[in-house]
Amino acid sequence: MTPSDRGAQTRPAGDLSLVLVLGLAAMIVSMMQTLVVPILSIIQSDLGTSTANVSWVTTATLLSAAVFTPLLGRFGDMHGKKPTLIGVLLLMIAGSVLAATTTSLLWLIVGRVLQGAATAIFPLALSVLREEMPPAKLHGAMAMVSGTLAVGSGFALVAAGLLTRGADPDYHRVFWLAVALAAVALVGVLVRVPASRSTTGGRTDWLGAVTLAALLVLLLLPISQGHEWGWGSVRTLGLFVAAVVMAAVWVFVERSVRGPMVDMRMFVHRPVLFTNLAGLFLGFAMFSQFIGVAYLVQMPKELTGYGFGASVLRASVEYLLPTTVVSLLAAQLGGILVGRIGARFTLVVGAVFGVAGFAWLTLAHGSSASIILAGLLIGVAVSFGYAAMPALIVASVPHHQTGIANGLNSISRSVGSAIASAVITSLLASRTIAHLPAGVPALPAESQFTLSFAIAGVAFVMIVAVALVGLTRGATPAYAAAGESASPAEAMTGPAAGGVAELAGDRAEEKAAAATA
Repeated sequence: MTPSDRGAQTRPAGDLSLVLVLGLAAMIVSMMQTLVVPILSIIQSDLGTSTANVSWVTTATLLSAAVFTPLLGRFGDMHGKKPTLIGVLLLMIAGSVLAATTTSLLWLIVGRVLQGAATAIFPLALSVLREEMPPAKLHGAMAMVSGTLAVGSGFALVAAGLLTRGADPDYHRVFWLAVALAAVALVGVLVRVPASRSTTGGRTDWLGAVTLAALLVLLLLPISQGHEWGWGSVRTLGLFVAAVVMAAVWVFVERSVRGPMVDMRMFVHRPVLFTNLAGLFLGFAMFSQFIGVAYLVQMPKELTGYGFGASVLRASVEYLLPTTVVSLLAAQLGGILVGRIGARFTLVVGAVFGVAGFAWLTLAHGSSASIILAGLLIGVAVSFGYAAMPALIVASVPHHQTGIANGLNSISRSVGSAIASAVITSLLASRTIAHLPAGVPALPAESQFTLSFAIAGVAFVMIVAVALVGLTRGATPAYAAAGESASPAEAMTGPAAGGVAELAGDRAEEKAAAATA
């Protein structure tokens, strides 16, 4: 009997309260990424710092998330999801309190580093769902929790705009909101999330964690700061070269230690590898829509000939919030489609919506209606992608690797978002409008927005290609077979001795979900 089967017998079918608690906790993940975007200029003014320095308020969280997510995802697999979730939320609350009370840029950045730990909540939440939800409800529950990621992004933008209105805005209120939400989520986890039924135990692979953290920092730092440093600068190119070297070191470490944090067979396992590639493209497209639309609608039409002169709050509520709302509504439909047509084709359907949405933005972004309706299509695409990718991961790895596998998928989306931020920012700065009035800062030419939306559409085309060509059926047995003869001592270097049975149980769960959906 698989752990999922036991969970189906010992828990009520469809524990909605558990899903809602995990959804609230997961919503905080995306909130931490976008919460400060509308208030960066306020922080810069209040703290009297430069644009380059204040950009570390966002970069610090990105780098922290890249480090914390795989480490805490693996820690949850080894020592229990509930205590790890509690620890993550406590770190996030500590960081939020620090950010809400300090007037120092350095300590604000430290607070944002601690907030970055929140990114590990999402893979941990999916691991809890896999263990606790009955098979027929699993895909729908994962889709609902995944859908809250989009809700968190939109809610953070709107809340930050509302809390900093007025002639004397105080950015500290935004961080107090994060404290309150994280505290509610912590209470929910303490009350509703059950203790893990089983853990793998073992020692933490600190050497693998350190080398992976170094690799991610060396990769993400030049991606996020390249537009400030210059893409051809010695510092940028040197860090990219160092990232390549560190990647080789990390692979060597993980192949050498007895209990690696990341099983290299799982990392290069075809369904996992291509799902992560799809995650990178999805993260790129999603953030391209967010940053592209946010900048576009704020352009002063009387100076540029395009745009709507919207405030930050109006941009969030009128143009971006509808995308957020439809993402949440489409999440349940995405879960149903996963059960009916499979995760692979759900990913394809979503990507087709994304291609249509960005084609619309590329060809017709001159009216508010076009931007909003195109955003609705993109919201459906993102929601279907979020519903499909966890299902693809869950069906491809044993239970004891669910946390780390979904953690790596979260990192792939974060890398895609970081690349999108760098690419779109660089594109908008590369060609500006000539002959602006004196004292007006440089403003991007409209063609740069058109190009940005077209590139984001290509990212969704790549997701279609990855799903149809890379995520082919019949790729699972080669990875799972290694676990069939694994001894207990080898359980940490590959699937446990019951790996094949667990994967067979996962396929049975998919069939049961399809039959009962």
